[in-house]
Amino acid sequence: MAKDYYGILGVSREATDDEIKRAYRKLARQFHPDVNPDPEAHDKFKEINAAYEVLSDEQKRQMVDLGGDPLAPGGGMPGGAGGAGPFVGFQDIMDAFFGTAAGGGSRGPRPRTRPGADAILRLELDLVETAFGVEAPITVDTAVLCTQCSGAGTAPGTHLATCEVCSGRGEVQSVQRTFLGQVVSSRPCQNCQGHGTTVPNPCPTCAGDGRIRTRRSLTVKIPAGVEDGMRIRLAQQGEVGPGGGTAGDLYVEIHERPHDVYSRKGDDLHCRVTLPMTAAALGTRMTIKTLDGEENIEVKPGTQPASTLRIRGKGVPHLRGQGRGDLFVHLDVKTPTKLTVDQERMLRDFAKTRGEDVAELSKQGGFFSRMRDAFNGH
Repeated sequence: MAKDYYGILGVSREATDDEIKRAYRKLARQFHPDVNPDPEAHDKFKEINAAYEVLSDEQKRQMVDLGGDPLAPGGGMPGGAGGAGPFVGFQDIMDAFFGTAAGGGSRGPRPRTRPGADAILRLELDLVETAFGVEAPITVDTAVLCTQCSGAGTAPGTHLATCEVCSGRGEVQSVQRTFLGQVVSSRPCQNCQGHGTTVPNPCPTCAGDGRIRTRRSLTVKIPAGVEDGMRIRLAQQGEVGPGGGTAGDLYVEIHERPHDVYSRKGDDLHCRVTLPMTAAALGTRMTIKTLDGEENIEVKPGTQPASTLRIRGKGVPHLRGQGRGDLFVHLDVKTPTKLTVDQERMLRDFAKTRGEDVAELSKQGGFFSRMRDAFNGH
C-alpha cells in the first residue's frame, strides 16, 4: 500500500509547491534531531524528508497521484507493477515505451538560491539569571549575505551565463537502445552542477557562493523560569542560504551552572541547613538567604533530623503562567561529639527521666549514639 505523503506533511492533494515547502519547513524544525532528541522524532524527521522529496518532484508527485509510491521497489504501482528489474519507477517506464520524459518535460534547473541551515549556540547562565530572566549578549559565527554581490555570486558589473553544455536546462540526456526500444535518461549537468547557469566572473569576496562567514554580536532575551536544556528560537538568525537564500533559525540552548547552595527540581529549590541538637530540641529562629534576600524561618521545638521546612513562593518563577515554585529547607541535626562534665551529667539526668539505663545503653552501642536516638524520639 502506497504511503500517504500528503498526510505526512499535513497538506491537501491540491496544495501548491509553496504550501508544501512551508509545511515541510515547519515540521522539519519541530522534529530536527538537533532540536528534538526524542528517538521517535528522529524517525519522524526521516519520514518528513521522504515525503518532501516525493512531493517536491513533479514526476514523483504525479506517480503518487496515480496511486503509486516512487520510493517503493518498482515504484509501488497498483496492479503488480513493482518488482526487481532495470526500471525503478514510473519515469523509467514512460521513458522505455515513449522515449521521452513523463509529463512532457524535464525537471528544470536547480535554483541557486536555497534556504539556509539552522544553527545552535550554547549559553551558560547562573541560577539567578535563569530564575528571573536576563538579556544576554551572544556572539555567533554564521554565514551572512555577501555585501559585495548581494547574494548573486557574480563580480560587480557581471552576470550569470547560460550553461553551454545543457543550454540552461540543468540536465543532460543520453539515448540508449534496448529490446524495449529507445530509452532516454537524464542526469544533472556536471558543467553547471544542475543550475543551468555558470558564473564566469565569481565575486572576489564570496567566491561565487553569495554569502560569507562572519562573527556577529546579538542580544537574546531570556525569559524568567527557563530550565537547563531548554532552547530559545531566534527566527532567521541562523545561516544564510547559498545564493543569499532565506536564513535559517538560531537556537540558543540554555545550560544552568550548578549553584553552591541550592539545587533545582523544576521550579522548586532545595537547600540543606545543619542545626545543633539543642536548637532542634528547644526550637529556634534562623535567617537563611533566598534568591530574593534574607528570610526568617522558625524551627519548632522537637524538630526531628531529616525534617523539611517549606517556604512557599520562594522558588523559581513559572515559565508559563503566574506564581513561583517553593523553597524546601532540609534540616540536618548535629549531635555533639564532645561533652563537658556538666553537659554529660545533664544528659544522664535526662536519660533517667525517660527511664533509660545509661550504662546498659553504653554497652549496647555507645552512650552518645543512644542519646542521639533518644532525642530523635526512638
